[in-house]
Amino acid sequence: MYNKADEILSQTKELNCRISDLVLQNECKIKESSEEEVRKQVRAILQVMRDAAHSGIETETMSVSGLIGGNAVKADNYRKTKKTVCGDVVNRAIARALSTSEVNASMGRIVAMPTAGASGIVPAAVITAAETINASDDDIIDALFTASGVGQLIKKNATISGAEGGCQAECGAGAAMAAAAIVELYGGTPEMAFDAAAIAIKSVLGLVCDPVAGLVEVPCSKRNATGVVNAMACADMALAGIKSAIPFDEVVDAMYKIGKALPAALRETSMGGLATTPTGEEVRCRLACHR
Repeated sequence: MYNKADEILSQTKELNCRISDLVLQNECKIKESSEEEVRKQVRAILQVMRDAAHSGIETETMSVSGLIGGNAVKADNYRKTKKTVCGDVVNRAIARALSTSEVNASMGRIVAMPTAGASGIVPAAVITAAETINASDDDIIDALFTASGVGQLIKKNATISGAEGGCQAECGAGAAMAAAAIVELYGGTPEMAFDAAAIAIKSVLGLVCDPVAGLVEVPCSKRNATGVVNAMACADMALAGIKSAIPFDEVVDAMYKIGKALPAALRETSMGGLATTPTGEEVRCRLACHR
């Protein structure tokens, strides 16, 4: 069992292992299952992630409210023009993040990792990064264990709830989890993984949760897309040897304090931010009339 990143780093050094190895061992103890059984469960989770990341690209998917839909198809069609600013890899990941968000908003099946509102970040970032190096499913599963370990630390020492800590706690956590996972996938050290995770959270500290009309659609879906870019950029920085000036554990503590300091209007109540703009109010009233 572990409670802090420092503890994990100490154990990985002592045992000469990866973050994913510790997380897998911990899961086996908690579930009283074999490594083979736990890996089989995660393999099934990976398939759900893949399905959600692709279905919104293959078929235009609209949310129940009609607020979002079809953006994954647009993003992927734009990627295929080969005239993008960020290139094929990033735009492929963006399309997948949008797809997962649209599947979620249409009541489809997704993996809430760390939450439904931030469910597009880890799958899109990790699956796309894995493709660029032809990583195996077993490699991806290991990366997901690492992502899970980072998420567990955030949940244990802070929060992954937008209602409690703002969107920094959801999309920020998702980006941190994805960044750490990619670093391990690419052969980085545990220290690099936590540096990437720390930088990812630092990049969105103070991000509010202000869903228009109280739905996990606007601006949530596009924040998943930018969360993917955040994760990939932070993974590259860490792999380049760039360290976080503030350690991961301290960044998580800061995020929690900032979340608690946010007014209730900016923590998923839809009483502030984008939700109360003139357009946001118009959307809320329009949808209320149709209910």
